Amino acid sequence: MWIARAERPEDRSAVRAVNLAAFPTAGEADLVDALRADAEGWVDLSFVALDDGAVVGHALLTRCHVDGAPALALAPCAVLPSHQGRGAGAAAIRAALEAAREAGENLVVVLGHADYYPRFGFAPASARGVRAPFDVPDEAFMALALDAARPTPTGTVTYPRAFGV
Repeated sequence: MWIARAERPEDRSAVRAVNLAAFPTAGEADLVDALRADAEGWVDLSFVALDDGAVVGHALLTRCHVDGAPALALAPCAVLPSHQGRGAGAAAIRAALEAAREAGENLVVVLGHADYYPRFGFAPASARGVRAPFDVPDEAFMALALDAARPTPTGTVTYPRAFGV
């Protein structure tokens, strides 16, 4: 059983280390740092998964917009290679999504593996009338309504500047 919790200031270097280890370049680690510095994009929904008190996984939700309406983007998600495939990432993602739900957020988008994110309820964003601002396979750009009873915006996603799109 993983412990997942909100990132704390003292976790920042460990979060960076997880992202550096999980990806082939520093791009995602640099993105997290840039998003922290983006007052419009940062919504304090950064979560970590712990193993014996050490940060081994990370999931980040930041503010994006769908034709001007607020939404969240799930990215990046990272797990130390030694802990991948064991549920640490899923624990961090679930904690982040639950915190977003409790904060009154609703729509979350993610660009990722079509065989991974549906386990959290994500489905092709096109079914909700949501489009990426770039060309991407339909099955890889997904959306999730955290409260199915609430309406979700339709249109094109605008990401925080740190994403560079």
